[in-house]
Amino acid sequence: MRLALLLSTCLAIGVATAQHGSHSHTIVMPNDLKWQDVASLPPGAKVAVIEGRMDRAGPITARLKLPANYRIAPHRHPGLERVTVLTGTVNIGMGEKFDAGATTAMGPGTVLLMSAGMPHFVWTKDETIFQLNVEGPWGVTYVNPADDPRKKPPH
Repeated sequence: MRLALLLSTCLAIGVATAQHGSHSHTIVMPNDLKWQDVASLPPGAKVAVIEGRMDRAGPITARLKLPANYRIAPHRHPGLERVTVLTGTVNIGMGEKFDAGATTAMGPGTVLLMSAGMPHFVWTKDETIFQLNVEGPWGVTYVNPADDPRKKPPH
């Protein structure tokens, strides 16, 4: 009985050690970020994808950088959004009509959890960076299709 207990304990420790030893990790420093344009947002927005692919299923961690005096018309996203403001202020309002006076100012450290399909709009006064954690694929659907920059001819 003792031998069986000893063997099962050793086996459990061995499995735990093997599982722990097979884990890896990734460290992404701010200077490692590769900022790119975001076609689904008005010109000026940049994205740096840290984990995943925006157009594929699975976890996505990305940072969005919005310039000063920036505005995103009312829109929706297909899944739950988890937003953490890192720098600047995201002014966000809920609803299908843009109303800068009906927004909440979210400064650094603020976390927003927003349901899938929730119509909302955004504006900034200063350059702002926030981290987005979602399940992909991630997308933007504008309440008014005429606001979609992907449907506007290039200048």
